[in-house]
Amino acid sequence: MEYNDFIKLIEKQKPSEKLSGIHLAIFYILKDNWDMAHETVQKLNTAIACQFHAYLHRVEGDMGNADYWYRRADMEPATASLETELSDIIKSVFI
Repeated sequence: MEYNDFIKLIEKQKPSEKLSGIHLAIFYILKDNWDMAHETVQKLNTAIACQFHAYLHRVEGDMGNADYWYRRADMEPATASLETELSDIIKSVFI
């Protein structure tokens, strides 16, 4: 999926049937639906999903759980702002 196509889909109130996996998780996070973002990303088993999962726990302030998911993503815990980390995750999905 191209970034511009994704942006058009997230402008809708409900997720499109075209969204799945990490794209669906990003849709939910951008719609401030933390529960669905967490539920969606938890079903995925990729490094980017683990990073996204870590980010969600970091937002919640649960650094112990976030650190676990950063290790699962095989990366150091993020030290950038939450906004920067989310932007970096989204960019990595569309590279």
